[in-house]
Amino acid sequence: MARKTPLTVVALMVSGSLLLSGCTPVSDWWSQTFGDASGPPEVREEFPYVREGRIFQDTGQDAEMRFSITGLERTDDYTVMHYEVTYPGDFEGPNRNLSMAHTLVDPLTGRVYRQFLDQEGLKYGSESPNEDGLYPVHDGVTNEYTRYFPRIPDEVAQVTFVGSGLGAMTGITIQDVDEERADPESPNGPDHLSLDNPPARGENLTFANRRPGDDALADEGWVQSFVDSEVASTTRDGDREIISLHSDVMFEFDRSDLTDTAADVVRRAATTLANNVDPDDPTITVIGHTDGIGDAAYNDNLSVKRAETVRNLLAEELGTDYKLEVEGRGMREPIAREGGPDDEEARARNRRVEFSYVFNPTVEATEDEEYDDDGLGVAQRNVTWPAPYSDDPGSVVAEGEKDGIKLEIYPLRRDGAYVIGTVAMTNTTDAPLTPELGGSESVAGGPEQFNKGTLGGFQLYEPDNGLVRYVAQMDFGDGRYSSFAEEVHMIQPGNSHELVAVFPAPPVDVKELTLRAGPFGEFEEIPVDY
Repeated sequence: MARKTPLTVVALMVSGSLLLSGCTPVSDWWSQTFGDASGPPEVREEFPYVREGRIFQDTGQDAEMRFSITGLERTDDYTVMHYEVTYPGDFEGPNRNLSMAHTLVDPLTGRVYRQFLDQEGLKYGSESPNEDGLYPVHDGVTNEYTRYFPRIPDEVAQVTFVGSGLGAMTGITIQDVDEERADPESPNGPDHLSLDNPPARGENLTFANRRPGDDALADEGWVQSFVDSEVASTTRDGDREIISLHSDVMFEFDRSDLTDTAADVVRRAATTLANNVDPDDPTITVIGHTDGIGDAAYNDNLSVKRAETVRNLLAEELGTDYKLEVEGRGMREPIAREGGPDDEEARARNRRVEFSYVFNPTVEATEDEEYDDDGLGVAQRNVTWPAPYSDDPGSVVAEGEKDGIKLEIYPLRRDGAYVIGTVAMTNTTDAPLTPELGGSESVAGGPEQFNKGTLGGFQLYEPDNGLVRYVAQMDFGDGRYSSFAEEVHMIQPGNSHELVAVFPAPPVDVKELTLRAGPFGEFEEIPVDY
């Protein structure tokens, strides 16, 4: 029997619902962070929000850039972002920023918004003079831009912005306006297309504004998170949650009867499901999966039998308040690639029984209640208030080096339901280098989707309970995913780049985590700050 510990819970009002902040005492954390405040921290407009640093360009001309968000307006139709970009010097010719697409993230709900594009893939807002997506840039000259995003719900007061190439900008305030900022009166960008024709000193470049038309398309999605342990893993995507029990814990090879330890695992799963499933949609689908060994029809049958066995025991634990459905998907939906050097681990990952359900967004707790920690730790949701804005990542807390690339690690920072990991990479050699940092080979048997991207091999590990938190993904539907981490490209000699990766947050009482930094190794006791 797992022990039960008292919990003081801070309930966060999000989209008309409450999200719990974790199974640990929150009152101490709350008072230390916000003093005597009885509600969320005050949201203050602090425009412009400015970030400076070196960005990756497609030409390798990785110049220093200043990026300033000067306004984020919520109108009746759109969310409108106004921003400025300045290259202080040493920047020439046509270049493309290699950062991820501009993205606004609600760090409490995990809702994700990207800018409106036309059918040709060109951005609405500030028009490219030659309609090719390129803009004139001059040393020391500021370019002013406007971009359009889907309208963010009224209850969201601030968001996190990613996509400048300079890391995550947290705590960006949304301004409610009747009308958006006026268009530039006399756009001068088309008058200064050549390098030998810069604008007058102190003059900014502006561009004609194009509002979204009927053909405008914008991606909206959810942050998808993955937390793993030796017993189970949890994938969270929007309002749906999937708890996956590793079959090697539940069944002997080629058997559908439960092992001696399986009953305890299912009981813990039942406790978690009772806490997490939405009572307005109490359907739990029990799904069996196998690895790729053997006949497809045989595996389909085995996966059904395993799912039925788990369903029967789960029904005894949960009673009659839930509708339990069974599916067997055999070998058709592997989450790890088999046949490679980590084949054994990959096959073990694919042998699983899943519980898929809509989670309850209106769980409510008081300071007098206790949190039942008999459940599966991987399925615990941990949410704090969004992080305020800061352009200071803190002091370097750990360092490493691999093949000429120096790694500097900064404190982890909480932001709503996530933590932001910030690192700096420096090329210490006299030749350009492209670091080998991620990919499915970096985590033996790891879920392939969450290993993608050059920081996909990074993980956060909790030594006390063995939980592993993977870099989050952004899910835009129809099988379209984007890693919630900056891509790492070729680093020029002597250059440093600041990079971020976003992970699902641990409980609020977790003060330190181990960073598994791919080929750089493990770094223990990385602080978790607010």
